[in-house]
Amino acid sequence: MSGWWIADYWQTGQTVLLASWIFWVIVSICLHELGHGYAALWEGDDTPRVTGHMTINPMVHMGGFSILAFILIGFAWGLMPVNPANFRHRRWGDAIVALAGPAVNLVLAIVLLTLAGVVAALVGLETLSATAGERAFTFLQIGGWLNLVLLALNLLPIPPLDGSRVLASVSSGYARALLHPNMQFIGLGVFILILWSPIGGFVLAFLRGIADFWSGTVVQGTILRLAGG
Repeated sequence: MSGWWIADYWQTGQTVLLASWIFWVIVSICLHELGHGYAALWEGDDTPRVTGHMTINPMVHMGGFSILAFILIGFAWGLMPVNPANFRHRRWGDAIVALAGPAVNLVLAIVLLTLAGVVAALVGLETLSATAGERAFTFLQIGGWLNLVLLALNLLPIPPLDGSRVLASVSSGYARALLHPNMQFIGLGVFILILWSPIGGFVLAFLRGIADFWSGTVVQGTILRLAGG
């Protein structure tokens, strides 16, 4: 093993997994941010459009530093500039815009995991070859699981994650706490600790179990039972 995640996947022949991860990280982050952007526009804030962020371009949403971090360690993030002062529903508008990103991840997860189950069922019915089915299943399953992870992580009430804005919308005390100049750095530190702790590993494994259950047991099982009469 080289220690660099891209080289490790490549050298071990896991090219489908590598390509799936790269594709879905970039696409999921961009769509997540566009969810925020469209919700902000709906709330009356034109900032996403004025700043040129209503695009699928990863460089706009992720930026050079985030993409560099993704290349180096496989982890990345995005940004959608908004101005809550323009929201028609004020603090509730901030919650709506904050939840729009995770909502996109939820929809993506459901669609992708359902399609993964359909692919698995087609292989079981011998209407799709095992090799093509395995590659398609891996591609869809990775995308579905990743979006479940993005959904769960972004709902954590820790700045700068979306969950902190939702909590601030219902708690004026927490909203005041977020104004502290060091709150973003504290939140980032807490997030890293959670992500790399046994709790983080448990959550990732739990979400993987949900993904496998949905695509394998629910969708695939349902189709095979229907096909069997």
